[in-house]
Amino acid sequence: MKGLVLCVCQGTCPSFDKMNIFEILNTFRREKLVDFVSIHPQLCADDGDVFLSKLLENSDKIDKLFIAGCDPLMQSKMFRDAFQKVGFDKTKHLGIDIRNMDTKEAIAEIRKLIKEDFQT
Repeated sequence: MKGLVLCVCQGTCPSFDKMNIFEILNTFRREKLVDFVSIHPQLCADDGDVFLSKLLENSDKIDKLFIAGCDPLMQSKMFRDAFQKVGFDKTKHLGIDIRNMDTKEAIAEIRKLIKEDFQT
């Protein structure tokens, strides 16, 4: 099972102003490139850890978790505790930075990452 989560820095960060986050999620839902889509306003907040912990309770069923938001290196550091708490293999997390992109650019970058993952 593969999932896509969008993190949008509370929805108030100017770096997300040019994109329609719902169109992004709907694109991947309709194309069935992932099994589920979700949005969270701020995964780096305490409730973000709770969200990830709940989402990944059955982490053995999740092959890949794509998270589109900020820098992938920052993501791996910020989500480390939540991943460890539920025993989620951090190598199954693939992050992508979509800040300062418009809707089409974000879709293209996420699609590229997902398709590259399919080829490996």
